[in-house]
Amino acid sequence: MSAAKRGLLLILPLIAFAVGGGFYVPPSTMDDGGSGSELPLTSLPALPKWAHQGLPDFTSYSDTTEKKAAFFSFLYPRIVLANSRILIERDYLQSLAQKPELSEDELQWLNGHAKRLRIDAEPGSKEQFALLRKRLDVIPPSLILAQAANESAWGTSRFATKGYNLFGQWCFSKGCGLVPRSRVEGANHEVAKFSSPFRSVRAYIQNLNRHPTYQELRDIRLQDRRGNDPLSGPELAGGLLGYSERGQDYVEEIRAMIQYNNLSYYDDDFREVARDVTPDRLQQLATSTPETALLPGQKTASTEPSDG
Repeated sequence: MSAAKRGLLLILPLIAFAVGGGFYVPPSTMDDGGSGSELPLTSLPALPKWAHQGLPDFTSYSDTTEKKAAFFSFLYPRIVLANSRILIERDYLQSLAQKPELSEDELQWLNGHAKRLRIDAEPGSKEQFALLRKRLDVIPPSLILAQAANESAWGTSRFATKGYNLFGQWCFSKGCGLVPRSRVEGANHEVAKFSSPFRSVRAYIQNLNRHPTYQELRDIRLQDRRGNDPLSGPELAGGLLGYSERGQDYVEEIRAMIQYNNLSYYDDDFREVARDVTPDRLQQLATSTPETALLPGQKTASTEPSDG
């Protein structure tokens, strides 16, 4: 069965929604090359082979609804994979918080994530743990899907097809990405290139988790966590005022895309998946092969080998 037909069977009916061109993203340094790289953790499984695959040719679809279905069914498993691995790290973080003493390796892991997420706090302190819990967290799938569709023109933009960049993320070292054709004279930014769409998703999540522009998004998420409320894409979209120079209009456009395309359906699905956050369950999600096993209603254990 084709990806498009599979997506049409698994998602709710879609309503056509016109997407504009790329939007301005505030510059941010990416000291890991924009890869959103993970730090070594013995309990973090190797990536499945499909996480290294490229982007399908979404320009081949003449039917808008079919193209949307194919886009969502391609991207959602990669979102589940990225978020599941974050949940594994959060589980490990919580286990460290309960220990009376930490080993050098454990402190090194904490400090590595603190550096990656731009946290300045005493190693192993309550402040460091609190800030890590705030920043080492998932992003609702509906928000990721809507922004990816918006920023990449449904996977057909030059930056998406040439650099697997689905979110318009910038980098600032020569040759790190693709030079925008509309870049003003004297500017030095490029649009980051990634080795796979999955790496773009992971770097996007890292950007929202650490850049000061998205402090409000993290505050909203933390408030939901403290109140045991479900994380909501439309709600967290309120923290994206700085993602585009269009400000509130951009936020409302993303919310409209979520509503018109029924993307909260994916939030509900992932919420059910993540409800059982035992290490074994997360290991299954983080290594699922084939990727179709992570589509809505298909979450099952993996039996095929993974590839780091």
